[in-house]
This record gives sequence, structure tokens and C-alpha cells, in this order.
Amino acid sequence: MAEKEHTQIILNCEKLERRFALLRNHRLEEYHIEREDNAPKPGSIYLGKIINLEPSLQAAFVDIGAGKNAFLHYHDMLQSDQEMIEIAKEVKKQPQEEDESSGKSSRRRKKGGQSQNKGGKAFELRNRAVKYGHKITIDDIPKLYPAGTEIMVQVVKGPIGTKGARLTTNLSIAGRFLVLMPYSHHIGLSTKIENSAERQRLRKILAALDVPDGMGLICRTVGEGRKSTFFKHDLNILLDSWQRLEQLVNTRKAPLCVYSEPNLIERTVRDFMTDDIDEIIVDSEPAYKLMTETLLRIGGKKVAGKIELYRQPTPVFDKFNVDSQLNDVMRREVKLPGGGYICVDETEALIAIDVNTGKGKRQGTDQPELILQTNLEAADEIARQLRLRNIGGLVVLDFIDMRSSRDRDEVYRHMKKLAKQDRAKTKVLPISRLGLMEMTRQREHESLLDTVFTGCPYCGGTGLVKSAMSMSVEIQRELQQLLHQKKWRGRALRVVMHPDVLERLRNEDASLLEEMERQSGNSLSFRSDPALHYEEFYLVDPESGAKIGEHRRQVKKQG
Repeated sequence: MAEKEHTQIILNCEKLERRFALLRNHRLEEYHIEREDNAPKPGSIYLGKIINLEPSLQAAFVDIGAGKNAFLHYHDMLQSDQEMIEIAKEVKKQPQEEDESSGKSSRRRKKGGQSQNKGGKAFELRNRAVKYGHKITIDDIPKLYPAGTEIMVQVVKGPIGTKGARLTTNLSIAGRFLVLMPYSHHIGLSTKIENSAERQRLRKILAALDVPDGMGLICRTVGEGRKSTFFKHDLNILLDSWQRLEQLVNTRKAPLCVYSEPNLIERTVRDFMTDDIDEIIVDSEPAYKLMTETLLRIGGKKVAGKIELYRQPTPVFDKFNVDSQLNDVMRREVKLPGGGYICVDETEALIAIDVNTGKGKRQGTDQPELILQTNLEAADEIARQLRLRNIGGLVVLDFIDMRSSRDRDEVYRHMKKLAKQDRAKTKVLPISRLGLMEMTRQREHESLLDTVFTGCPYCGGTGLVKSAMSMSVEIQRELQQLLHQKKWRGRALRVVMHPDVLERLRNEDASLLEEMERQSGNSLSFRSDPALHYEEFYLVDPESGAKIGEHRRQVKKQG
């Protein structure tokens, strides 16, 4: 009998960034980072204004108040509007008929949505296509949505590089157990719920819910095995959110964010805190209270008891060996258990991952078996690296050549199995005649490397160097750790760093440093040294002039 995995969630909450780590048997499996910025987050809903239409691109550019116009493809403007037309026609034709999918009257009790704001702007925007009177095609978009039109849109992909956010008009709001789709009448279940008896039970529960006309629901995977009361409570929360959104739309002008996707702390509660989680460790008391209160509000009393507030002076990511594992993630070359290794290269067009046997040797193992085992190990590590690095788009995998079609099929099946466990939508193709496997992975944010690093000023952008914000975070982290030591409490400290990093601290993070001084009782001063590398800094005792600690950029040769 296999030993049960010990699963932990570790949360590090600081002023400038929040970090999430999922560990299974102390091995890092998922990692997310969130920083305080004004960039549109995937999931947020905006009242936007169409600035211009580009027929050649079959797209509209929409002002959502983010500084850079967002991109809305014509195809992402069709589905919801078309569904509304079909709904309107069905309601007119069959006012008292039973809905085939749910077995209940199509005239449901109206608790929210369009029924509450007839005549309001939200209702007009939602039903724009209904007035049009026929099946909408791409050719109709310029007439239906001319420049200057206000439109409700949702971010599906955040800004990446020079590209603005990607939008859709097919809105959805995710709850703990349900996803509310205000512009759809579809009632469905997560495809990851596979048990047929459980699917039938959940369909009955969803059919009995009081869903407003013209709105749809999807039961999330975490809803498996839950009682109907959980779904009723979750639906009420979602409808309240939608009602508040409509009130903003009816009373304000575009551009405006009318629904913000929850922050990392709240998303952790919503998306990750399941019964299989053994413990949740968080190093911030406000975050601890928020998580506990949120779980109790949504009926997660059992899981709430697993949350632990971390109070030790050692940084929580150091305590649980997360930072050291993250350093491995940042490397181009990643070693495999059997002695092989993979090389990960991110380019503008695609992600290329190469698999090598290295010095992998197994006694009594012939060459084809060694190659197969190395490729299977590589598949496991590749799936993990894609999650940790938040890699999306086109990924090309160059496995070690296998002569046996049976071995190639085994690697393909294994990779498909791993892809199903990924939260991001992933598609895997068989190994081609050239020995390459192609796959795509949903991309919603910048990759981890793009988030943490910026173009290196020393090599003309061909390499990477940590950003000024990343260095500010590390300096503050180092100071916090030092200030916990008794011998340095109440004493003066000086930090020497690169001039660009100092400019960041003075102009944007000064208030955070002043707060640190007040809380610790220390006197902090900061100096620049142009001779220092961008990623180097050190602390000095002003009284003696002696260095206390030094943080140097570690450059390692890649294989």
C-alpha cells in the first residue's frame, strides 16, 4: 500500500509581493507569485470602451483604463450574444415548458442578473445582440459594436511583454464550488469529475438551484462529494457579486474595473484548499485571519483548522526549503534522478526543452531501457517545470531518440497523463517522425523568469538580471532577518547597493523602509556604489565600518 503524500501550502506575504508554494512530501510542485501593480489580472471584469476596429485582424481594441488598449477578437464577441438571442427566442416560444437539461421550468425564480435591472445600462449591454434579431456573424460586429461603444469584457490573458491584455465578452465569476456564467444558460460539470454516479447526483443538485434566467453554472472539481447546502451558499455569494457589478455598470462610465479577481490569498482559499491538504502555513497575521474568515464563511470549517500562523524569525520559505528549490527552477539545466538532465530555453516563438542521458548508468540495464527510463523521468520533470516556471504557449520537447514505437507510445501516454493533472489547459501531440513532441499550454501571465528578471544592462539584453523591485524585496528581506537578531536591535545599519536599486528604494519604497525603522527601532541609511553589480549589496556597521553581510550575484556555468 502506497504511503499517503504529505501535502503543504506555504504562503509568504510581504509588502511588495506574495508567494505561494505547494509541497508534496517536501518537494515543490506549484509556485505562484503576485506583486502589487496595476496590470489587468485574468478574471477581472471591466466596463470598457471600443477605441477602434481592425477588420484585417478581426479584432477590436478596447480601453479598459489600463494605459495600454486591450485586444478583443471578433470570435470572442459572438458566443455570449448568440446565446442570449437563443434564450430570448426560447422564452418567448415556450414560457412554461420544461428545460431538457435540468428538468425544471425555464421560468426560474429571478434572484439577480438581468431580471433586476431591466432598463439599466447593464441590462442594455447584456442584451445588445437580442435587439439585432438574427444570428450574429463576424460581418455584423462593426455594426453592432462601432467605435465608442461601451462593452462589458473580462480579461483572459494579462499583458505580456509589449502586448496588452486579451479580452472576451463571455463572462464568468468563479466561486469555491461553482462558476457563474452571467451570459450563458449552460449548466455543466467539470470534466475532471469522472464518476458517473457522482455526476448524476451533482446534476440533480444544480437543477434544483434557483438560477436566474439567462445565467449558467459549472460545478467545479472541488464540488465533488459536497452537499447541496454548499452549492446554495456559493451561488448566493456569486449572485451578490454580480449584483454589485451591475450597480457599478449602471452608475459609472467606462473605462472602469467592475469586478476584481481576488488576490493570491483569496485565490488560495478558493482554488487550492481541498480536503487532501494536510496543513497551510502562512507568515502574515492579516492573511491568516482573512483565510480563516473566508473559509468559515463558505463552509470550510474542517479545512480552516489546518491553517497555522508561522511566527519564527527564520523566513518561512527558508524554513521549508522552498527558496533553494526555486533556485533550481531558475537554472537552464535541471538534473534528473537517474543522472540525465533537461535543458529549458525560453524564446519569443516557443519553449524548447532538450532531454539528455548525461552520465545516467544503471547496472544490468541495456541501452533502450535506459533511454526509456530517462525519457519517462524527463516527462515527470518537464510537467513540473512547466507549472513552476508558469510556461505557456507552444512547447517543443526533444526526447532522446527511441527506436521502438512501443517506447514512444509509452512516453506519449505518460505525458498525456501528466498534462491532465495540470490546472492550465494543456494539449499534447504524439512524437513526430523527427522525434519531437509538440504541446501547448494555456498562458495567462508572464512566465516566472519574465516576472522576476529584466533585461540585463551588462549584456545588452541577451541575458537576465533581477529587476530593481526584486532587489528591493531581497534587501528588505535581508534587513528583516538581521533585525530579528538581538545584537542588532536599536542599532544603526547602512545598506550599500547599485545606484539604480537605491533610486527604487528612495522613490517607491521609502514608506516601507520608514515603517521598518519604526517597528524595529533601528536607524537605517542607504548608499550607492556604482562599482557594485546590479544584484550585489552589503550591510555595514556605521560605527566600526565593518561589513555585516554581503549578497553577491552567483554566476554558475550552464552545461
